Amino acid sequence: MASASIPVYNRSNNPLENSSSQNASRESLKMEPLAVTLLPGEERVIDKDIMYICPFSGPVKGKVFITNYRLYFKSADADPSVTLNVPLGAIGRVEKMGGASSRGENSYGLDITCKDMRNLRFALKQEGHSRRDIFDILFRYAFPLSHGLLLFAYLSQEKYEENGWSVYKPMEEFRRQGLPTDKWRITFINDNYELCDTYPTILVVPFKATEEDLRKVSTFRSRGRIPVLSWIHRENQAVICRCSQPLVGMSGKRNKDDERYLEVIREANGTAKLTIYDARPSVNAVANKATGGGYEGDDTYQNAELVFLDIHNIHVMRESLKKLKDIVYPNVEESHWLSSLESTHWLEHIKLVLSGAIQVADKISGGNSVVVHCSDGWDRTAQLTSLAMLMLDSHYRTLRGFQVLLEKEWISFGHKFASRIGHGDKNHADQDRSPIFVQFIDCVWQMTKQFPTAFEFNERLLMTILDHLFSCRFGTFLYNCESARDTNEVRSKTVSLWSLVNSDSTSYLNPFYTPESSRVLYPVASMRHLELWVTYYIRWNPRIRQQQQSPVEQRYMELLALRDEYLKKLEELQLTDSSPNSSHLSNSSASNAASPTQHINHLHTPF
Repeated sequence: MASASIPVYNRSNNPLENSSSQNASRESLKMEPLAVTLLPGEERVIDKDIMYICPFSGPVKGKVFITNYRLYFKSADADPSVTLNVPLGAIGRVEKMGGASSRGENSYGLDITCKDMRNLRFALKQEGHSRRDIFDILFRYAFPLSHGLLLFAYLSQEKYEENGWSVYKPMEEFRRQGLPTDKWRITFINDNYELCDTYPTILVVPFKATEEDLRKVSTFRSRGRIPVLSWIHRENQAVICRCSQPLVGMSGKRNKDDERYLEVIREANGTAKLTIYDARPSVNAVANKATGGGYEGDDTYQNAELVFLDIHNIHVMRESLKKLKDIVYPNVEESHWLSSLESTHWLEHIKLVLSGAIQVADKISGGNSVVVHCSDGWDRTAQLTSLAMLMLDSHYRTLRGFQVLLEKEWISFGHKFASRIGHGDKNHADQDRSPIFVQFIDCVWQMTKQFPTAFEFNERLLMTILDHLFSCRFGTFLYNCESARDTNEVRSKTVSLWSLVNSDSTSYLNPFYTPESSRVLYPVASMRHLELWVTYYIRWNPRIRQQQQSPVEQRYMELLALRDEYLKKLEELQLTDSSPNSSHLSNSSASNAASPTQHINHLHTPF
C-alpha cells in the first residue's frame, strides 16, 4: 500500500475541455520543469497559469503546481520572485471566489484557508469554467480521506538513516524512571485495548490494585480512562497520575472501588492528602454532571483535595486562535496592537495552562502525589502532565527526551490528533477541531525563552513539529489513539517524523544548551513575562521573516563553524605529520604527539 502511486489526473473526465487543451496540458506536464524537488513517492497532478493575490505585494502572475503532497506556486516575472510551498495537509478549506458574472479584476478564483495561520487567494480567467479542474483536484487531494484516497504518509517512499519509530519504548522509559517498584507495577490488562480503547497497551498502576479492581474503576471513569501513573519522582516517589472525570452525574453517584483506588495511590508514598487537579473551570465541571460526568467530591474522596485550574475547553481555544489569526494575518494590526492581542485572550490561556502545570510540578517537588484530569483526559490533561514533566525532568528537555515525552503523553495516551486537526477531512466546521497541541508547543516555546540554556533543542524543532502536525507527510500525528494506529498499520506503512529529525539532529540543537540534571524549572506565568510567538504566528509576513534569527545566536553559530574549520585543519596537519614521508620526526616525539581528539578536547571557543 505504501508504495502505491496516484495517476496523473485525467482531464478527459471533464467534458467541457476539448482535446487540444488536454494535449497542451499533457505537453506542459512533460516539458515544464518543476521548481521544487519532489519527495520520493510524490507525483505531479496538474499545473496551471494563475494569478496569486499576494497580500503583501499585490497580484502576481505565475504557475501553480499541484502534486499529491503539496501546492507549489512560483511567480513568472516578479522581482524578487514569489513562491509558495504549501503541504496539502495544511489546507483546511477550499472555496470558490466569485461567479461567472462577477465584475472587477481578479474577482473570480479560489480562496484557500490554511491551518498554519495563512490564507491564499488565486484568481483565474472567467471564461470556460477555468477553475473547475483545479478546484476539483485541490479538493480531492487536500482532503483524501473524504474521497476514499490514502493520506500522503502512506504514499511516501522516503528513507532515512534512523528509524524514528524506535525512539519511544514504553518499558525502557518506565525503567528509566525507576519502575516498577514495591508500590507500582506494570500491567498488560489493556494488551488488546479491552479495558480502554484510547489508552496504550502498557500501563503502570498501584501494586495493591488487582486486575479486577481496574475493571471496576474503568466503569466509573469517562471512556474507561482510569487513573494510571505517568511519571514518578526518583527521590520522594511522588507520582503524576492521569485519567478522565468520574461519572458522578446529577444524582451524585458513588463508586467505592474508585474511591479506594485513589486512596491506594495516596498511600503509595505516604502523601497526607492526594491532590486532584481538575483542569476545568468549576462551573464547567458542575455542568458536566448533566451529561453524566462530574468531579470528585470532598465528602466521598475524604483524603483528597480538589483544585480547579480554570482552563477553558476546546471550543474556547479554537475561537481564541481564530481571533489571533485575524489580527496577525495578512497584516499586523499595529495601531491598537496591545488591546487587539489582549482581546484574543490567547496569551491569557497560555498563562493558565503554564500556571496549572507549575502547580502540579511544585506539588510533586514537595513530595505529594497528584491526579490530573479534565473531561476525557486527552486535551488539557496532556498539556498539564507533559509541561509539568518538562519542568521536573531534565531528560525531557533533551532532543530525544522531548520526542519521548510527545510520544508518551500525547500520542500513546490518545490525544485526538485526527479530530483536533482534521487530517485529510473536508469538514472544516467540525466542532472537534481545536489547537490544543499548538497551544502546548507555544507553552514549551515560552519556557525556552525564559530558560535559554536549559533545552537541548531549538525553536526550529518546535516549528518543524507544528508544520508536520498538519502536513500528513509522516505518520507520527495521524489518528486519534494507539489502537487506531495499530489498525491502520502506521508504524509499518509510514515514516516517523523523528526519522527526519534524528537524521539531521544538528539542525535542531540549541548552541546555548547547558545540561543541569537536577534543576526544576519554574517559568513565570504572568502576562508581563509572556510573549506572542512572532516567528511562528507572523512568519508569513516578509517583514518578520527577515528578522527571525537573533544576532547573538547567528554570531555564536559563526564561531562554532570557525572552530570546526580550525579543528579540521588541525587534523589534516597531524595526519600529514604522521605519514611515512615525515621521517624527520623521531620515534620519541611521534609517540608523545597528542592525537587529534586529544587536541580537540583542549580547544575552547571564546564567546
